[in-house]
Order: sequence, then structure tokens, then C-alpha cells
Amino acid sequence: MKTELNETHDPRARSFVESANTSGCDFPIQNLPFGAFTNGQKSSPRLCVAIGDKVLDLGEAAGRGLLGGVDDVTCEACKEPYLNSLMGLGSARWTALRRALFRLLGENSVTRAEAELCLCSQRNVTMVVPVQIGDYTDFYASVHHASNVGSLFRPENPLFPNYKWLPIGYHGRTSSIVVSGTKVRRPCGQLMPSSAGQPQFAPSNRIDYEVEVGALVGVGNELGEAIPIAEADDHIFGLCLLNDWSARDIQFWEYQPLGPFLAKSFGTTVSPWIVTAEALAPFRVSSCHRPAGDPEPLPYLTAPNDAESGGFDMTVEAYLRTSAMREANCPPHRVSRSRLCDMYWTFAQILAHQTSNGCNLRPGDLLASGTLSGPGEDEHGCLLEITRGGARPLLLPDGTQRTFLEDGDEVTLRAFCERSGAVRIGFGECSGTVIAAARQH
Repeated sequence: MKTELNETHDPRARSFVESANTSGCDFPIQNLPFGAFTNGQKSSPRLCVAIGDKVLDLGEAAGRGLLGGVDDVTCEACKEPYLNSLMGLGSARWTALRRALFRLLGENSVTRAEAELCLCSQRNVTMVVPVQIGDYTDFYASVHHASNVGSLFRPENPLFPNYKWLPIGYHGRTSSIVVSGTKVRRPCGQLMPSSAGQPQFAPSNRIDYEVEVGALVGVGNELGEAIPIAEADDHIFGLCLLNDWSARDIQFWEYQPLGPFLAKSFGTTVSPWIVTAEALAPFRVSSCHRPAGDPEPLPYLTAPNDAESGGFDMTVEAYLRTSAMREANCPPHRVSRSRLCDMYWTFAQILAHQTSNGCNLRPGDLLASGTLSGPGEDEHGCLLEITRGGARPLLLPDGTQRTFLEDGDEVTLRAFCERSGAVRIGFGECSGTVIAAARQH
């Protein structure tokens, strides 16, 4: 079902929080993404909404009776430490809450004085992963990425025969999903040097990032019952940024025959903010155009609403900053810019395929896009593509080069949606710094 535009998307709307009205702000009143924070080392997480450079404490707002038009069930969900209960309530309650927040934070808010008591600066809080993620599937939905990587290893036939028939994915590890700003330790693992007769156990020397977007499941489904693609959008609560850190040398040795394992499970970074599907409604576009000769998706992966508006016009950028660049006070260097609407498979198709065998999804489950790459040279979503497997080093502004990441390198993902007639909205940052491997015993 396509999300309809309403007053919360009005480009003329402004907030009494002045920072939300500045040009280029990620969090204007038309956005209102959800997150969770702590404001002390021993405090439990509290749900919040971003507005400008501030956060609104949702539990506090609910406790003060400021969410007019929102029922008791939703108010109680706002007081919990994680978003799972709220995500499981469904789109009607999500919309009611969004409208209440829009009125509460609007420039003509009749409860502004009380609302201001629920606000605090983003600088004064610590953001946490806002969802208890039960399951995590990482897909391979960018045909440009799949083709680029495939051409490194299978130049004559980059794509496997199944790629254009179904969304390929693997089950990831939820225990190592961390929030933006968390350091990522270089993993150790089995490596097979090209000149060696047997593998060795050592720190990976081919650490990579992957530019991705994650979809968070709202309402789930019963075990044994598939979600039809025409209804898939109703089960997606919102999107976040995601960096699927990868150890390419470990991956190369382990991935056959069952796919990624230890090369991926050492760390996955997510942004702290979930931009709701409703906030993204003005930026829906048709699904990716399939070239002549490509097969039409099977009926269970096809629906008119998905063809018409299954894509998101979202730009995702990757920035790299080395420790030397930080010491010299150099800004992060943008290494790529790609678009979510170039995904070969939409999130609705991904969700429908995930449940097609009766697999049950639950509120808070994470479905990731896989590396987002476009057709251009500046649209590659990982260093494996940019450097052609290390054969063509990336030149940085300070004259240094990278084939893969070194200790101290910081990778930051940023994203935004903008179009004429709508207010630009952003996703904040998804950032992590590589640190040295643990000492081997």
C-alpha cells in the first residue's frame, strides 16, 4: 500500500525548534526519525525523536500527556526502552503518533512550553541501537555491485544464473551490530596467501566497508504464512544506514560453499536514527528499470504498486578520513555517492521473498540492501570495487593511498532525500573507526 501524503509532509511547515528550519538540516519537522538514547552511564535507554539539533524524549512527552490523539497502547509503547513494541502496532498507530509529534513540535504548538521540557541537545546524549534486533538478513540487491565484484573473479560470467530471478541474501549476526561511533576491531581469521601451501591464522589485512541501507520490519507475520508483495510496504517501519564491515581475505578463503561467515560477523554498524516509511513518502519512485532481455520477476515478486513506487530516491555517500588526515585537521574525503533507487530488487520484493517459504518476521528484524553501487566510477559502494581488488589504489587528498582500510581509518556514511516541492530530509551519520586487532595468545 502506498503511503499517502498528509499535513506532516507540508513543505511550508516549520518547528519552534529553530535549528530544524535551517537549510540542509537532516531533521526538519517533515522528518521526525526515531531513535533511543541514554544520558548517563547507568541509565536505561529512552526512546526519542530527532528535531533539528535536539531530541524529544518520547517517554517524557507521553507521561506529560502531550501526545494528543494517541491511544494508551501507543503511549505505553513510547515509554519503553526500545522501539519493538511501537513497531509492532501497525501503520494506523504510527501515523497517529507522527501527527501528534508534528503538532507538538510545530511553530504554533499550543503546548510548546511543556514540550521544551522534553527536549535536550543531541550533544548531551549518547545514542544507542534503538531496536532489539532479533534477526538480520543481508541481501545482494545491487546488480551493479554484483556485476563489478563478479567481474573480478568470473570475467566471462560475472552474475550467477539465479541473480536476476530472486533476491540473494545471507543471515547475519545480530550480536555484533553496533551503533554509529563504535570502534570496530580488526578481526583475526584464517587467510590463504597466494604463495602459501596452507592457510595461516592472522589479522585480516583487507578490511573493507560496504555502503548499505537497512529496512526495519514493523508488523511481522505468523510462521508458515507468507507476506504478499502487494502488502509488503505495510510491514516496513522505516530505513536506516548500515555499514557491513568485511574482511575480504577471510571471506575469500571461507565463503565457498555456504557464503559469508566470520568475514562479516565481527561488526556491522547502523545509524542511530530510523527514518519512517511515512516520512519517505514524498520520495517514492518506480522500481529499477530492467534492461531488455532481463527476465520478468515471478508473480510472487510482482505487484503494480511496487512497480509504480517501490523505490526510494535516496542518495547515500561514503566518506573516508585517515588518522593522518585527522591530525592535519583535513575534512573527510567523499569516496562515493550512490542511489538507493538503483537497487535491482526493492525492499518489498526482498521482504516478500524472505517470507515466501513461510519464514516469520518479527518487529525489529533487519533486512539490509547489500552494497549499494551505481553504474558510474564514482558510485562504487566499497573499496573492493573502487580499487579493483587492490590493483588500483585509491588516492586521497593528502597524497596517501588506500587499497583496503588501515588502523585509524574512519568511514562515515551519510544520506539524504530531496526533490522539488518537498523538504530535504537526512539520515544522520553511520560512522566507525577501525582499530588494531586484539593481541593473539
